[in-house]
Amino acid sequence: MNENGEWQTYELEHENEFEMFNHEESNPLEGKGYAIKQSDVNTVVEVINSCINSNRRSFSSSSVEVGCDQVSAVHIVCSESAAGSLRVGLERPKVVIGFPDSFSIGPLWKLDEKVGQTFRNEWIYENINYEQDNFEYENKFANTLREIEDIISQVPIYIWYGNNADEQTGLRFLLFLLRDKTNEVFLMNSTELYERYIMAEDRGQNISHTGHIEPKDLRFLFEKGRKTPSITEQERVQLQAEWNSLAQTKEVLRLWIKSIKGVEENHFDPLIINTIEMLHSKQEIRGFIKAGIVIGEILSGTNELINAFFLEYRIRYLVYSGLLELKGIPKSMRNYSVKLR
Repeated sequence: MNENGEWQTYELEHENEFEMFNHEESNPLEGKGYAIKQSDVNTVVEVINSCINSNRRSFSSSSVEVGCDQVSAVHIVCSESAAGSLRVGLERPKVVIGFPDSFSIGPLWKLDEKVGQTFRNEWIYENINYEQDNFEYENKFANTLREIEDIISQVPIYIWYGNNADEQTGLRFLLFLLRDKTNEVFLMNSTELYERYIMAEDRGQNISHTGHIEPKDLRFLFEKGRKTPSITEQERVQLQAEWNSLAQTKEVLRLWIKSIKGVEENHFDPLIINTIEMLHSKQEIRGFIKAGIVIGEILSGTNELINAFFLEYRIRYLVYSGLLELKGIPKSMRNYSVKLR
């Protein structure tokens, strides 16, 4: 326990003593403390968050406020950066929920259940270097599920998505999560809205992700798109059924080709090797190339929305399988270089 900047440790003989414990009537341990494993700390955080969620005045109350304003709508988007743009661009009062995940990569098997979330967490932990603290991803994921669960029934829900595997997959997952809610749900296809109202004015360029749109343009598109009728029950059922199909798969890479297509994990490996060969051809002496430069070259040379962290995972795989040589420590794409063996 911490008081006046000093830590004191108390030991109880049995957990039942906790309810009656008063530190002022107890003697702290001298010269002894405890270290807690990070996995156990995460368990404590999960329990605390669950308690907060069940006891706080949540969205499920009859009056929800943001600052001093009553919420008029909830906007959900599958990207934290896109959520930031919506918070800046849209007028108050509103709630914006950004799902902290990239649904084009990683297994979706039973993701709407705890067993599936654990399965996905383990795959991401073992393969994708998000350069964040351990358990940060799964805590964000769990807290976002709580936010969605707490949406009150009186407000309309706007789901933003573009024509890419990330957001199209997320759209289906979100509609499954909202299956028991009676709210009106409006689908905001940012790609189509952008083409219809921004590019039609001979400004802007092709975009495939909501996060690529400027906040001021998002406000403009919302004013135009909000007049569209809400999704029908038949459409909801269809998209939820499509999610049920996705949730039976264990593929770890998906593309958007007018629909969501699962592809082999090594789909981008030839592209990575060809890009490194091309970069080698520009060198006087074939040398090591930063992994980040390879990834940047791939992303700049395609209109396809490719997850940079997945490319970095496949570069490491090609190193481990002996096709590439490594220089440096592969803790992030900035920290090591590769060349063809």
